[in-house]
Amino acid sequence: MNREVNISKLPNGLTVVSDRMSNVESISLGLWVRAGARYERSSENGVAHFLEHMLFKGTERRTSKDIVEEIESVGGSINAYTSREMTAFFSKVLKGDYCLALDVIADIVQNSVFKSSEIDKERAVILQEIGQALDSPDDVIFDHFQSTAFPNQPLGRPVLGKPKTVSDLTDKEIRGFLERHYQGSSMVIAAAGNIHHQELLERCEEYFGNIKTGKQTSASSGVFSGGEHREYRDLEQIHFIFGFSGPAIGSSDFYAMSVLSNLLGGGMSSRLFQDIREKRGLVYSIDSFMSSYSDVGLFGIYAGTGDNQIKELIPALCDQIRGLADSLSIEEVERARAQIKSSLLMALESTGARCEQIAQHILIFGRVMPIEEVVARLDSIDVIQVSSLAKEIFANSPVIAAVGPIADLEQIDIIAERLAA
Repeated sequence: MNREVNISKLPNGLTVVSDRMSNVESISLGLWVRAGARYERSSENGVAHFLEHMLFKGTERRTSKDIVEEIESVGGSINAYTSREMTAFFSKVLKGDYCLALDVIADIVQNSVFKSSEIDKERAVILQEIGQALDSPDDVIFDHFQSTAFPNQPLGRPVLGKPKTVSDLTDKEIRGFLERHYQGSSMVIAAAGNIHHQELLERCEEYFGNIKTGKQTSASSGVFSGGEHREYRDLEQIHFIFGFSGPAIGSSDFYAMSVLSNLLGGGMSSRLFQDIREKRGLVYSIDSFMSSYSDVGLFGIYAGTGDNQIKELIPALCDQIRGLADSLSIEEVERARAQIKSSLLMALESTGARCEQIAQHILIFGRVMPIEEVVARLDSIDVIQVSSLAKEIFANSPVIAAVGPIADLEQIDIIAERLAA
């Protein structure tokens, strides 16, 4: 696939990357910052997400309403997110309006005013967001899984923060996080669509050239720990995650793990769906997932089941995991590879997906990985590699998180014995 990807750096270290798509009328662009939740101090957990919210609350020349209204008045959209490793601010507009989108994003990250009244108001909003997550067991279970896998570490803390830390955050701490991490060396401006790189570079120099170079900050390494989180709630279902240590995103095992995850629980033809749901009728939802970071990773299986079904579900899951390595077929590995490849290639039809991909590649790998290279790596994965990785991954100590009517959920040592049987 021919892609016109160009990469440049401003004098302050900020990277500008573009992916030209001359046959579309729109441009997706944004700012990605190496400033996620794992870069927070323990006392300020939630500050990265809080800052993301505050940057939309008004600048020296725009009110919070102006920020969104100016973009939406030309038919565009603007949004943001915070993850454990990065924060992003992104917009999609028609090609003639991309300078406006750049200007707005540059304005909010450089000129936000942080009014005390707005901080207090947004604090209340975020506390409501945390409360909503805590009331959603199929949401909060993933935070429990993360914190159990990486206890007492930045990587194990919730992105939203905890009620106490968010309640205690000060104006000084919010500004301090901005000053420490929102620096040229930790930033990427990415754009995909009908755009010319040299013109984009000149506009970025104009809008972002005054940002300080700074020094790239590093996060403490994640250290996986097996264990369990069990929380009784009077619910209709047990929400359950069963997982293991997994590969980092740059690991040589990443693509084999992607294939393994897909064939085990990635779709309706996967082993877990066919056995646990279709054959046994033990769940409505069951799937596997990967959470891969720059240095470590997780592999997990999520299921929601009734308290009457959990006794049968656990042995069935253990049977699937224990027998996987020695029963893989060429056909299911090929099917999993095809599903992953088609998803990747279909995503390239979207300016938004391309924009996010090139931004994340720069932050993670320092380059944009050609799609041909990704496809070649996937195509090289065979049954032997997947089988070997399954034996390695599933031999490790498991981590379990469960919320709901868990009285009949087996203890983790019993589950570990089932896996080793």
